[in-house]
Amino acid sequence: MKRTSPRLPGRPLAAVVAVGALFGLLAAVPPGTGPSTAPVAAADTTATVFYYTKTKNWAQYNLHYAPDGGSWTTVPGVRMEAACTDWVKQTVTLGSAGGFEAAFNNGSGVWDNNAGKNYDLGTGDITVKDGVIAHSAPCGGDGDPGPTPTPSPGNQASVYYSTEALGWSTVNLHYQPAGGAWTAVPGTGMEAACTGWWKRTVDLASAATMKAAFNNGNGTWDNNKGADYVLTAGTSTVRNNTVTKDAQDPCAGEAPDTQAPTVPAKVTAKADGVAVVLSWEPSTDDKGVTRYQVTRTGGTRGTTVTDVGSTVLTDSGLEERTAYTYTVKAVDAAGNVSAASAAAGATTGEKPTTPAAGKPLGTDPRKDPVYFVLTARFNDGDTSNNRGGSQHGKSGNATNNDPMFRGDFKGLVQKLDYIKGLGFSAVWITPVVLNRSDYDYHGYHGYDFYRVDPRLESAGASYQDLIDAAHAKGMKIYQDVVYNHSSRWGAKGLYTPTVYGVRDKDWSWYYDEKQPGFEYDGLTIDPKTGKSYYNGDLWSTAEPSGNTCVDWGQPTRWTSPEGYRIHNCQWPSPTSGMFPKALYHQCWIGNWEGEDSRSCWLHDDLADLNTESAQVQNYLIGAYNKYIDMGVDGFRVDTAVHIPRTTWNRRFLPAIQERVAQQHGAEAAKNFFVFGEVAAFVNDKWNRGSVNHSAQFFTWKERKEYSADDEKAALEMYDHEQQAGTSNQPTSTNACLDGNDYHAPDHSRFSGMNVIDMRMHMNFGDASNAFHNGKDSDDSYNDATYNVVYVDSHDYGPNKGAERYAGGTDAWAENMSLMWTFRGIPTLYYGSEIEFQKGKKIDCGPTCPLATTGRAYFGDHVAGDVKASEFSKVDSATGAVASTLQQPLVRHVQRLNEIRRAIPALQMGQYSTEGIQGDMAFKRRYTSGATDSFALVTVTHAATYTGIPNGTYTDAVTGDKQVVTGGTLKVVAPGKGNLRVYVLNGTGRIGAAGTYLK
Repeated sequence: MKRTSPRLPGRPLAAVVAVGALFGLLAAVPPGTGPSTAPVAAADTTATVFYYTKTKNWAQYNLHYAPDGGSWTTVPGVRMEAACTDWVKQTVTLGSAGGFEAAFNNGSGVWDNNAGKNYDLGTGDITVKDGVIAHSAPCGGDGDPGPTPTPSPGNQASVYYSTEALGWSTVNLHYQPAGGAWTAVPGTGMEAACTGWWKRTVDLASAATMKAAFNNGNGTWDNNKGADYVLTAGTSTVRNNTVTKDAQDPCAGEAPDTQAPTVPAKVTAKADGVAVVLSWEPSTDDKGVTRYQVTRTGGTRGTTVTDVGSTVLTDSGLEERTAYTYTVKAVDAAGNVSAASAAAGATTGEKPTTPAAGKPLGTDPRKDPVYFVLTARFNDGDTSNNRGGSQHGKSGNATNNDPMFRGDFKGLVQKLDYIKGLGFSAVWITPVVLNRSDYDYHGYHGYDFYRVDPRLESAGASYQDLIDAAHAKGMKIYQDVVYNHSSRWGAKGLYTPTVYGVRDKDWSWYYDEKQPGFEYDGLTIDPKTGKSYYNGDLWSTAEPSGNTCVDWGQPTRWTSPEGYRIHNCQWPSPTSGMFPKALYHQCWIGNWEGEDSRSCWLHDDLADLNTESAQVQNYLIGAYNKYIDMGVDGFRVDTAVHIPRTTWNRRFLPAIQERVAQQHGAEAAKNFFVFGEVAAFVNDKWNRGSVNHSAQFFTWKERKEYSADDEKAALEMYDHEQQAGTSNQPTSTNACLDGNDYHAPDHSRFSGMNVIDMRMHMNFGDASNAFHNGKDSDDSYNDATYNVVYVDSHDYGPNKGAERYAGGTDAWAENMSLMWTFRGIPTLYYGSEIEFQKGKKIDCGPTCPLATTGRAYFGDHVAGDVKASEFSKVDSATGAVASTLQQPLVRHVQRLNEIRRAIPALQMGQYSTEGIQGDMAFKRRYTSGATDSFALVTVTHAATYTGIPNGTYTDAVTGDKQVVTGGTLKVVAPGKGNLRVYVLNGTGRIGAAGTYLK
């Protein structure tokens, strides 16, 4: 891997790896590190590399390297020599180079090349231990390990540092004796002392104290929340930000850890084109497993060893039609390694004809208005993948010849120009993973999270094809994702329950005869039954071995709607013992604003995953990494409120950022848009006073230390924040102007999750209510300019309405005018541009036909051909879609998108109502580099602006010019749904007049 610039000696690490967000510890470089580069001394032209051997156990070790600007050594490199127990070393001469790239191997084709990135090393003494780099010499001068150097004259400080809540596998001590200089970043390596503790003794000379900070060698720091630690001579311990001086040795009397973890079990490998997805069950250890080593053999590239922190690995970029074999070892914090697992094999297929992965567009998400579609209901491009499911007749869909799975990716690709012609540059689609339930067209009943649902794909219109087609048009794809729950039949590859069933005279219609080798995929027809919703793999009459479900098969007092007796364990339930506690929660929700909303099932079709379980976390992270790799531009997170914020902040959000950065770069990671559904169906600023259940709460990092155990941490956080209450939550001015001035936003405490603006959504029965309620909440979000704003959706209308919005065309126009000019990202549910299904019940499940609901099929309205080469501009249209494009709200949203796209202040600007008279009137500004965009907006009503900058203002709607000399501008009422956007030094009218914008 080529570097873009040479590494300078002593320079700080550039990347901050946000693992866990545990203690508010993270900083790229701690204060007081001094200059970012140190003078190059003569000794800096060499480097001595120490490489840790205990977890590799190779017969020999070679260092393959290339000085900055120089050539690589001949493979396999230079043979390394024994240094001390568990270490080998090699000194290399670098000439004038300030660093070098390196990889290690055993001379027989097994490599450690830092997961393909190579190691980027500097000069002096360097250790490489389990993928972590530190600047230290781990061996004493006599060749033996030297955790405690021989004391020299002067004061000594013996420092013990606890990592029990951090999970670091290497620790560096970066320090400055009083009156002296800081060590070079990252400092000197500490030695493992006992479980959870690391030790280093340093010479302070005549100083009595020193400043100190700690890091893991990969850019994650504990600098005492920016204050650094002050340590004294003698023995000190540092644990959870607390310093104890003159402390007792915390490791006294503890025996060293020599017990290896258990062998990883149930290793499975499944090929997916030229990639293999590997998974296994977590190992156990008396002290805790820290990582796994995966060894791959096969193909022409030799044996590889990859270190991973989860129990899932996607091994991609393999050779076609090639057999590979994998084994897995577990490693604990002390470096003890388990025996290898049983081997698992897989044979790759052919390389996809389309690229294996796309690349996200990577631009600021606030620039992109969002069009939201239920993929299966939008447009039918391929009738061969339509499926009605078990409820096709009962629901009434059969009568309408309207199968629930009707729309698909092919149909969406065909109508991307329609969406672009409306002016939208982002498309939010419902979940794409393979679903399994009686009524699963919407995608929220995930069954195989690693597979795209075949009912959505067609030849030449795969999910990858959709992503690539959208990107080619400058449009983003936001994928709806679910972390909270699986289908009621579990999650394939994690856990699928076996239920009781007997094929007698009552139930043979329901239970399908088992078909050996037949695998459910939602699409393929079982030849014996003619069903695509085959369930023969899910049930058993005889009690299966290892069953934990209570009273297997015993009759209950309940009957089915048909009058047939229901038995225990016949239907998935959290309280029956059918689902293991380690993977699924065990209760029904009772209080939507209680702690049980995190830890209990919402519905029997939504099996609630135990997201505090490492195995569940790894399963989900591995699954969604696949879609990140394909190049999606963001995730809309379903039911986000039902997972603790600690779990989001520790696990899922950092994993998303890490994967995007790894695959697509730092800029793409910065702009990968994650927005959560934190449903709060009240008009309160805080959801019934519960901060843990309020949307804005999830936009913040944690501000307190909690247990290293995720389940305990979730409860600790819940109790702490509930007691802190609504008056003691963080606040922000990131969405608000400072007078008339834009200021740099502070995102240092941002969690990584933005949210849907539920409070505005609840109040969009009237645009003015939505505006004032939204404005009232904005100080409690980290940055409300990223809020996703909509009037109605696939679930609810305003005020928790069960029907699609039916407030009238004028009110729709007014709502849109506000959404497209106020802070936040405007989002439109498919069909709202023609008031599609207004007043109809949004969702009634299989109890009524989909055609009578707000989830009706939309394709009839976009039938025909449409071409759009620019946003908001339709080049040509024929058929029904031509008539659709003439509708007044269509013209309205086209022009709103055109205006918003031309004025940066309306996209990314902060806002204020200071000095303004008038309802729904505000000013917005965005300043960046040469861009300075300032706009005065009023929706529907008259407005007076005082204290504004003097200059010439031009209305983007009418082209009217006003010269302000005394800081005041008055605007007459434009009328219902209309608006005025006076832009300082504006270029003139944008777009053509229509029914509402005139």
